[in-house]
Amino acid sequence: MEEWVLPDGTSKHRVAIDRLVQLRVFIETVDRKSEKNYKLNATFQRSLQNLLINGGTLPREPMPSNITVRLPTLEDLEAYALEQWECFLLQLISSNQVERPSNISSSLMKLFQRHLMRQRDKEAPRLTESGFQFLLMDTNAQLWYIIREYISNSEARGVDAAELISFLLELSFHVIGEAYNINTLTDFQRNIIKDLADLGLVKLQQGRKESWFIPTKLATNLSVSLADSSSRKQGFVVVETNFRVYAYSTSKLHCEILRLFSSVEYQLPNLIVGAITKESLYNAFENGITAEQIISFLQQNAHPRVAERIPTVPENVTDQIRLWESDLNRVEMTEAYYYDEFPSRDVFEGACDCAREWNGLLWEDSKKMHMVVKMEVHPYVRDYLRRQK
Repeated sequence: MEEWVLPDGTSKHRVAIDRLVQLRVFIETVDRKSEKNYKLNATFQRSLQNLLINGGTLPREPMPSNITVRLPTLEDLEAYALEQWECFLLQLISSNQVERPSNISSSLMKLFQRHLMRQRDKEAPRLTESGFQFLLMDTNAQLWYIIREYISNSEARGVDAAELISFLLELSFHVIGEAYNINTLTDFQRNIIKDLADLGLVKLQQGRKESWFIPTKLATNLSVSLADSSSRKQGFVVVETNFRVYAYSTSKLHCEILRLFSSVEYQLPNLIVGAITKESLYNAFENGITAEQIISFLQQNAHPRVAERIPTVPENVTDQIRLWESDLNRVEMTEAYYYDEFPSRDVFEGACDCAREWNGLLWEDSKKMHMVVKMEVHPYVRDYLRRQK
């Protein structure tokens, strides 16, 4: 396979092979000469052969335009998907902020909240460290988190996980904006499609005789790599050198996200104005948000007018965010084991060498024969010392 590749394509070839291995399409093997080879996953191979020989057909075709009523434009469909998704996220983190709650059942909402929210006694639910980090992810990463949670709990809801995954991947290959007849779905798929409509992955419409679903961009993103930048939405944030933040948005969700790490001063109909302060950042750091996550969020959501600038976020702002984080991280805690009273110098030096081999020696005092090792390396050092008795 390496002989097929031109010299300037070697790195891309390596990345492609690694991705195929991660997807379990390729399986690594070692031949008699101890050289690494690859073979196709047997299941994938059979399916590929079947496709090449018999051809493939989609489970359903789009409905003819003379049956469907006027379908939404792609712009309207994208706006609908974004509105549904933001409504869901706002209900997820702050149900009292939602003007039009989604139809997602309370049990399913609790499933999505289990790692993102915590509640003690009679207190109001609060975001966990994972919850804060979740809100700063881009939409594609958030979607996959929610879908993973949805799949992981499928058996408890009496749903076959394999059938669910198959349908979700099948849906991702439908055409955005086309109408597909609801009658082509099984009863199982009809129940799933209602949940997906609440999340904004599809839009449901009813005609005189027929009903149909229309996939949105969120649905097709299920088959897109998280690293694919083509699925990114337009940014809305401008950060100035004086630490002022201007967010050109009407979204309550955007306002709530900005409150995670900045002080929101006032909100106009289409503009949120705030400032990044030491106090607002300290509060964010205490909630488990990192400086890099904040900087990444500001860069990924930069307004088009500043998105082409390098850097998109002023350097004095990014540097100060990192400095304020380092103020809180001057001492790093590492669980460790302390050793002393070695019977001889040889045993002490052997124990140090053993810890070094496992990259676990934190500190040593050769004069007094004391040493400190990482907790995960302790079993290896302990076994070494037992063998010296």
